[in-house]
Amino acid sequence: MTAGSTLMNGTTAEHELAALQREHGRPLFALLLRLCDGDRQRAEDLVQETLVRAWQHPEALRADDFDSVRPWLMTVARRLAIDARRARQARPAEVGDAVLDNAGVISDHAERSAAMLDVRQAVKTLTPQHREVLVLVYFHGASVAEAAATLGIPPGTVKSRAYYALRALRRVLPGYAADLR
Repeated sequence: MTAGSTLMNGTTAEHELAALQREHGRPLFALLLRLCDGDRQRAEDLVQETLVRAWQHPEALRADDFDSVRPWLMTVARRLAIDARRARQARPAEVGDAVLDNAGVISDHAERSAAMLDVRQAVKTLTPQHREVLVLVYFHGASVAEAAATLGIPPGTVKSRAYYALRALRRVLPGYAADLR
């Protein structure tokens, strides 16, 4: 397509634009592929945007200052590529799916609250002796010796009651069994 060609509304404009793409599309794509560091999708998008600019500004294609519209198209394409690169650099880096798959999941506060309620209900089902030992050792952080002194029972009894209390909780809380080991 030469500078003397005109773009008009309707099917003539579509034919002219198609001819413009056939004649200059491959060189535009090659230039943009280099400017986009081999990103084919981005280069294709920029070729389309360059052709849209040609369609929006037919007066630039009619100028008698040059024999071909290719220099104008190449200049527009190069400027679009530079603008796209600047826009990408201004935004935060995009995160790929692989990074998201490896990201640690932070538990939800609501899930933690629900789990606490479940555990409280389960502890209420224990016998008073088992509950006392469990509360002292696991919830208050007392050692076996401290719990034995507080309750006035031998340390072996504290250990066995704690063992059987946890076992009873595993039965009552089957979904939490892995957490109770």
